[in-house]
Amino acid sequence: MQENYLISIKGRQRVDDETGEVELTTFGSYVRRGDSRYIVYKEYTSEDKNTTRTSILKVDGGNKVTLMRGGEDSTRLILERGKRHLCQYDTEFGNMMIGVFTSRVQSELNDLGGKLEVSYTLDINSSLSSQNEIFITIKEANNKDVEISAAGN
Repeated sequence: MQENYLISIKGRQRVDDETGEVELTTFGSYVRRGDSRYIVYKEYTSEDKNTTRTSILKVDGGNKVTLMRGGEDSTRLILERGKRHLCQYDTEFGNMMIGVFTSRVQSELNDLGGKLEVSYTLDINSSLSSQNEIFITIKEANNKDVEISAAGN
């Protein structure tokens, strides 16, 4: 798959009264297969800046997103508007089952890219762990999106 799309992801997580944000802009793939759209990108692991893992977002229609992540901390989260799913979440400390309730999925994706927004909560043993939002923008990458610098600059 060619990584010819610019993918910008902003994640926001609220735990108790604390809010944290993380942003990632990377190149990746964006394809449509049947009624599903796939956003595929690599990100560095927090443990080793030389190791990447592949993340796949499968968007089905306008109300369901499945996040699949491989590697040592493999994850499969099902984010479906108005539903709670129990999902396996692997961490470096072990595996756990978490509840995921999705309150909003807003997809403005088309064949050229677009936007995707998802709001959901995570719970552990039915106790609220965090409130989360993901904002994703996808567009075809142009040469102007890539900065080129010579060594020593």
